[in-house]
Amino acid sequence: MSMLPIAAKIGLRYSKTSNKRSFVSFINMFSVVGIALGIASLITVISVMNGLEGQLKQKILGIVPHVVVDTRQLPPLSETAQRKIVFSSDFVEQEIILQSSNTIKGVILQGIDVDKEKSQSVIANAMVSGKWESMSKGSFKVVISRSLANKLRVSVGEQLRVISPSASVFTPLGRMPSQRLVVVSGLFQLDSEADDSVVLMNIDDVAKLSRQRNIDFASKRLYLKDAFDFKTVTDELSSYGIDFRTWRERQGPLFDAVSMEKAMMSLMLLLIIAVAAFNIVSALVMVVSEKTADIAILQTQGLLPKDVMLIFILNGIFNGFKGILAGVVLGLLLVWNLNDILRLLGSPLAFGPNGTGLPIDLRLVEILYISLGSLVLCVGATLYPAFKAASINPANSLQAQ
Repeated sequence: MSMLPIAAKIGLRYSKTSNKRSFVSFINMFSVVGIALGIASLITVISVMNGLEGQLKQKILGIVPHVVVDTRQLPPLSETAQRKIVFSSDFVEQEIILQSSNTIKGVILQGIDVDKEKSQSVIANAMVSGKWESMSKGSFKVVISRSLANKLRVSVGEQLRVISPSASVFTPLGRMPSQRLVVVSGLFQLDSEADDSVVLMNIDDVAKLSRQRNIDFASKRLYLKDAFDFKTVTDELSSYGIDFRTWRERQGPLFDAVSMEKAMMSLMLLLIIAVAAFNIVSALVMVVSEKTADIAILQTQGLLPKDVMLIFILNGIFNGFKGILAGVVLGLLLVWNLNDILRLLGSPLAFGPNGTGLPIDLRLVEILYISLGSLVLCVGATLYPAFKAASINPANSLQAQ
């Protein structure tokens, strides 16, 4: 402690008010507690929102293609764009009518390369009945979600009629949409809103259903490392004049709403931290009034106004640092034990994988930004009281005493 500058020593001593029952001490404690609670709440809310966003990305964007290019032959992309692409495969997507013995439903039929997509598709890892490999060429077997199977009242091994309005055949009764009986060979479960709207089939079988001789009419499906980071790839495709579609055309509004909600919640909690930080102003103004004589004596002993100002800036920083440290520790404890706490309170939530509770995504960089932002607020709150202390006239102050 003896090696610390005099301003730091005095600032630290002022932040630990000796009279614990004084009003200044209460304001100091109130500001520290307010900062701690605000930071803990912000860390908890952001971690939960990150987890929910990650679940949406996995469940919805695992079914909805990230990018679909309207050609099977991709142009030579730059290394930067290629690094963003994990995998690509032939892909066909069309609207169909699915008919069971009980009901009918409009869905999206996805024709896929079954063997190539097994390693990348989240649906392949979410099979709850049947096998992914059952969709072999010429089998006319399909994989649907468990929730869609319940709505159609079918199970594995039963037949469905696929009606494709985009393809038609001539019959004695006139032009009729192409249709085919298919067998349900597998069920998956992702618990996403897209489950009920997708049916998977081998791409060669989709070509036959569409009255195509081969799959030359197919598109290219691109799997990206991060579905949100598609601009580099799509900008290069645009430069070649190639048409494409991205996930934002279908699910953009949903993720925009999630992002907006996350931003608004963060802003609200940040304002709570700001209110607590600016309580430091009240505490420091009172400390300045209380320590006027001390400041005057220090000035007569050679302490410069800038050193006086530094004393009160450091005083506020010490209080802010205590609140930040306590808030980070409390926030981490809350995040790590949130689901257990909810269960103890009798309010368990099942938004995680397989109903395991709230999904949590704790990011160190966000904690760092929250801490630094809070510290900046605390420093800003000290400037006025520190300037007021530096402007004290020692002669007038001592004469008043």
